[in-house]
Amino acid sequence: MGYEIKRFPYAGTVDADGHILEPPDLWETYLEERYRDRALRIRVDDEGYEYLEIDGRPSQRSTKGSLGLLGAMGSDDMRPSPERRYADSMPFGACDAKQRLELLDEENLEAALLYPTLGLLWEVELTDPELSLAYCRAYNRWIADFCRDSGGRLVPIAQLSLLDPEGSAAELERAVADGCRGAWVNPFNHRRVIHGHSDHDVLFAACCTLDVPLAIHPTFTPHGAAEGIFDWPREGRPWAEAIWLRSIVQQALISFFSLGTLERFPELRLGVLEAGSGWIGAMLDRLDAFSESLNIQRPSATELFRRQCFISGDPDETAAPHVIDHVGADCFMWATDYPHPDHPHTWVDDLTRYADQLAPDTRAKVLGGNVRRIYRL
Repeated sequence: MGYEIKRFPYAGTVDADGHILEPPDLWETYLEERYRDRALRIRVDDEGYEYLEIDGRPSQRSTKGSLGLLGAMGSDDMRPSPERRYADSMPFGACDAKQRLELLDEENLEAALLYPTLGLLWEVELTDPELSLAYCRAYNRWIADFCRDSGGRLVPIAQLSLLDPEGSAAELERAVADGCRGAWVNPFNHRRVIHGHSDHDVLFAACCTLDVPLAIHPTFTPHGAAEGIFDWPREGRPWAEAIWLRSIVQQALISFFSLGTLERFPELRLGVLEAGSGWIGAMLDRLDAFSESLNIQRPSATELFRRQCFISGDPDETAAPHVIDHVGADCFMWATDYPHPDHPHTWVDDLTRYADQLAPDTRAKVLGGNVRRIYRL
């Protein structure tokens, strides 16, 4: 594995956003026959570098040779190489359910909600609603099978596409019947329709009927940091892109307040994942102050967030523990993001420091109680 596995000291802890590395042949195996020739695939170029193929075309967004770095948590070497292959670089438990359960046992985790990795990369380059939904269906069938014999400890979450809200609502019904306990969508939309728009009401209604939450999870997006405003130098781009992506997620969340979506669907449970959590208090304060100054006669953003929303943070956050009780302890979760390389493998130490600052009741909610309640585990 390349680093020491540590044991978390608090029992009953649930990872609200862990990841898997999908098998390279997932889409060729699980896609319906009529889409197989357009499957998501990993190919090798003439120089020996792996690359992602999306609908028969090489990916323009994923750097060639980078697929072997997707599970490189704890690695000091993040350089693409022809020798570094995706299938050969999977850390313990990334693509093996039995190993993942062993890892949960070693780390003292009760369960983990699972999200994709390759599934975060393709939608930025695919604008075909039909094929997008077919890619989602294939992944959802596979992740349900991956988790099926885990005794409920590995929790499958369905991937959906806002390119086809009606089709996604139908796929959600199928996926939930197959064992998925919730769904997620990416933070952008090729149709440029903001998330809380009534065009997506059919999906929100399905979430309410099926009693499952919907979350917004970061992916590759078609827009660069400050696009149209600044040209970021390459050396500063990683920091800029990290904050830019968070701002996109924030705009998607705000749309559910500003467009009355949560009021139209008071039973909808809406989440924000992998964008940090310490910022949520300041954002809600600003939204409430804005509404008050304009005399907007509607429920406050804070009230709606406490009633229907949840947010997952990172173990290494330092501000978040100080805002949880102020915003609402029922709304917060945490996540490992395992095995992605942009999150530290020292999460046990970080989360222990985080949890030690919380009152016992708040700690129990944040570490596992909230995710069990919201996802009906």
